[in-house]
Amino acid sequence: MKVSQRVRKILDNYDSDNPGTKANIARVLCNGRLGGTGKVVILPVDQGFEHGPARSFGANPAGYDPSYHAQLAVDAGLNAYASVLGMIEAVADQYAAQIPLILKVNSSNSLSRAKEAPSQAITGSVDDAIRLGCAAIGYTIYPGSDLAFDMLQDLRELIAEAKAKGIAAVVWSYPRGGALSKDGELAIDIDAYAAHIAALMGAHIIKVKLPTGFLEQGEAKKVYEKEGIDISTQAARVRHVMQAAFNGQRIVVFSGGAIKGADAVYQDAQDIYDGGGNGQIIGRNTFQRPREQALEMLDKISGIFLGKVRHGQAAKVAAE
Repeated sequence: MKVSQRVRKILDNYDSDNPGTKANIARVLCNGRLGGTGKVVILPVDQGFEHGPARSFGANPAGYDPSYHAQLAVDAGLNAYASVLGMIEAVADQYAAQIPLILKVNSSNSLSRAKEAPSQAITGSVDDAIRLGCAAIGYTIYPGSDLAFDMLQDLRELIAEAKAKGIAAVVWSYPRGGALSKDGELAIDIDAYAAHIAALMGAHIIKVKLPTGFLEQGEAKKVYEKEGIDISTQAARVRHVMQAAFNGQRIVVFSGGAIKGADAVYQDAQDIYDGGGNGQIIGRNTFQRPREQALEMLDKISGIFLGKVRHGQAAKVAAE
């Protein structure tokens, strides 16, 4: 594994971590088509827990097979593959040496009825991740939930253990619950706050959703307006989230969300790139499509993050 100067510069932001942890961060950053660029595309498949098997894999039944997803990530030249314990156990023997694996160690499910206090059960461990050859653990927090403090306490212990044992920590930071409005879950002030909380908790890699221009908090809105903080475009909002992640000193990837049209997927990738984000963690928008379509989509997304392909109005103007 050759470590580029760009990756070395990123690793310098984690100078309190031990060599084992930094080596595992480098494994993710140096793998696949984007290896060495500081950009990452990760395939996450934890939706079976979250949404159930039919909603997750019914559109593309090949996805019921755990190996399908790991092979898709390898064939697409992605940086890493993330999933839950059973899925990783089913593929680790064959794929741990082919692509960095991320073990998601907590999960929710759509059968629970918590609204103000959403939470997740711990379903895996740091030792499971090490046993399976993973580069990192992943953990979801719900800033805003009435149970957020309990989740943060669990996360603190897991991150401390991961760092002590030499692997990285990825934090999914998804605001929901409590007094947050539905629009507030994706509000730029809340999304930036969620990224900042994950950074403060010691995350090496932060996963957040792409924010809208809505402002949830009255006091925050005053600051955005007084200081003229630019949130006018999606790329500008990505740039602001990166500011919240220690001024870009933490790796931030943005979620692909629910399945949408290809143009919207590519525009998201372009806006993340233009806003200085580190990349995309994209699941349903790829694995719910037929394999060839998924590979074509991931190829173009990688091209966008390599700076070789532009999507949207800028590309149309250049073509004219």
